[in-house]
Amino acid sequence: MKIALTGYRGMLGMDVYTALADRGHEVIGIDLPGHDITDRIGIQQYIRNIHPDAVIHLAAYTAVDRAESEKSLCFAANTLGTRNIAGICKALGIKMLFTSTDYIFPGTGSEPFETDSPAQPLNYYGKTKFDAEREAMRLCDRLFIVRISWIYGRSGNNFVEKIIKAAEGKDTIDVVDDQVGSPTYTADLAQLICDMAESEKYGVYHATNEGFCSRAEFAEKIFEITGSRVRVNKVKSESFETPAKRPLNSRLSKKSLTESGFDALPHWEDALRRYLG
Repeated sequence: MKIALTGYRGMLGMDVYTALADRGHEVIGIDLPGHDITDRIGIQQYIRNIHPDAVIHLAAYTAVDRAESEKSLCFAANTLGTRNIAGICKALGIKMLFTSTDYIFPGTGSEPFETDSPAQPLNYYGKTKFDAEREAMRLCDRLFIVRISWIYGRSGNNFVEKIIKAAEGKDTIDVVDDQVGSPTYTADLAQLICDMAESEKYGVYHATNEGFCSRAEFAEKIFEITGSRVRVNKVKSESFETPAKRPLNSRLSKKSLTESGFDALPHWEDALRRYLG
């Protein structure tokens, strides 16, 4: 297939690009500064000209805290940009795969959120991604929405690298223990995204590595695998003041993956060992 990939220079985009190419697909990368998804006429004309079989739309504004003060930029990239991509996919009758986020949910309780659980974003970033979902659903028939969370990968700054760096020269480090989710390795996620793009199993999915842990437990495992003797001091989220509120519960149910016959991703501990290996 010929596949257009927005945000191909990003952490997930780099792995998706590689995975698609390894499978023999023709991949056309779309990213700034050459192509701006917020420029409706420009981006739609470009996609019309190359006429791919599918668009995998990963480009997004992901600076969650800055989004609270840069709302127009966040809205333009996440909501309007997605509308522009969905519109041309609809016009050309081609597939669209769009990555969303656990941040569309309220982050309360302790049960995994289902794909049809009520949305209630806690911050502006989450609101723009939920609005983007609705725009994509309104415009595009052949659509995959893939909600992801807690991603880390070799091609970008991420929680794993931040924790390792923050612990340098220290005996202890404070990490929140009341935020729970599934750390997800972009190399694993990329393979699933390819599987979906090669299928006709359209719908809404949650895609993360298996298993759940708190941020503090994630940090402890990082130190265990790397042989570090840094001790994790478990604290509550209110100990860290941030402009954007974070969900305490980022657990996502993968029932829709199983029902559609997609393979579950490996357990998060297995993925972390491969990343750090």
